[in-house]
Amino acid sequence: MERRLLDLAEAAYQRGVVTYSDFLNLNEQNIFHSVRPRLSYLKTESFGGYEAAERQMAAFVPDALLFCPEYPISCIRIVPLQKKFAENLAHRDYLGAVLNLGLERTKLGDIVVEEEQTYLFCREKIAGFICENLARIRHTPVMAQIVEAGSVSYEPKLMEIRGTAASVRLDSLLALAFKASRSSLTGLIEGGKVFVNGKLVTSNGYQPKEGDVVSVRGMGRFRFGGSKGQSKKGRSCVTLWKYI
Repeated sequence: MERRLLDLAEAAYQRGVVTYSDFLNLNEQNIFHSVRPRLSYLKTESFGGYEAAERQMAAFVPDALLFCPEYPISCIRIVPLQKKFAENLAHRDYLGAVLNLGLERTKLGDIVVEEEQTYLFCREKIAGFICENLARIRHTPVMAQIVEAGSVSYEPKLMEIRGTAASVRLDSLLALAFKASRSSLTGLIEGGKVFVNGKLVTSNGYQPKEGDVVSVRGMGRFRFGGSKGQSKKGRSCVTLWKYI
């Protein structure tokens, strides 16, 4: 992955054009963040089709170009043909159906499941193929249609968590967010499963800043809302916003 990202950066620099990666998962985004300091001759950024997207494309922009990159991302709206008879479909159902079309996961971004509809973000060049061939999710007939990404008014559903923590260390915040003991979460951090703003963090004592998004593979993610004051017992009063 590192070699691929460096090749995209070199192509952008040599040809004077914007280049894009495929959608990156959290591990790959961490590699992207690790190589960015070596690419001072370019502008580098990432985006996944909407604010707070987990899977994101990396963009490499030559300094001579002053415009914002137009990511080759399409948004597909998926709805059941007969809502009354539709199954209760989950993220894995949609992902499985799309992958069964013969597509690679790297070409697919986030899948946002809502009550009335589901949004799929994908590489622009495969959007038409998906709309033509995605006709059923499990036993539910569906219709897929490309929509303007800017018209999607999706806002992640967040649950506020207020509580106290021994400190604003990463392990303490994870314990509050996922209602588990700090000791039981240590292995996740040291095992490379915790990311802050897409960057791998392996130190239990890391202190997130207000607004940072903490992702734990297999468990979910939350945004750190900050710390305000201390309890009578000297513990930090913190606010988290957990994605649900």
